[in-house]
Amino acid sequence: MEPAEPVPDAPEHYFSPRPRVASRPEEHRFLYRGEMLAIETDRGLFASHGLDPGTALLIETLERLTAERILDLGCGWGAIGLAAAKTAPSAHVVLTDVNQRAVRLARRNLERNGLRHPDVRLGSLFEPVAGETFDLILSHPPFHAGRETILEFLTHVPEHLTAVGRVRIVGKGSQGIRFYQRWLAEHWGPDVQVLARGGGYRVVDAGRPLASRQR
Repeated sequence: MEPAEPVPDAPEHYFSPRPRVASRPEEHRFLYRGEMLAIETDRGLFASHGLDPGTALLIETLERLTAERILDLGCGWGAIGLAAAKTAPSAHVVLTDVNQRAVRLARRNLERNGLRHPDVRLGSLFEPVAGETFDLILSHPPFHAGRETILEFLTHVPEHLTAVGRVRIVGKGSQGIRFYQRWLAEHWGPDVQVLARGGGYRVVDAGRPLASRQR
């Protein structure tokens, strides 16, 4: 059950497992691929007031999805996973988040937009998909969690990619996205590209590291 009142003086992050700020849902609508999607957001989640520009930029790059298994890691209220599922209706799309409120809301948003069996899981980073691999991993990472957390995420990505799998992340220059782009190029190999830029954000896409493809 959601707490009725926020806990005073408690540090609050959208990547907290149990948000302490009081729940205050908001209804929003946005047009995607000719369909008006109705979604609900809430306090204690990233982009609690609607679709943020970074996530919107990443979603714009999903026009020609051919992946059969897609992971939206750190899904929040479900924007990326919902867009991926609408773009590739035959794909198996998994959404994960450490935030319990986010998981409940993502399930609800997928269901209310015609996706009857959403695969939304609770847990930190790759814990909910242990032993599973994907053709495409999508994420707007929690940069405020710190560089160590983001590098831990990127370090373990190859374990969860198929032989032809890719990861696609979005971030702002002020959040260090150029650093992570360079890190991927240095540690994974040359198959790193910027798919889109706008509003200070860039969408970075990288193929599975060369060394791991040979395993």
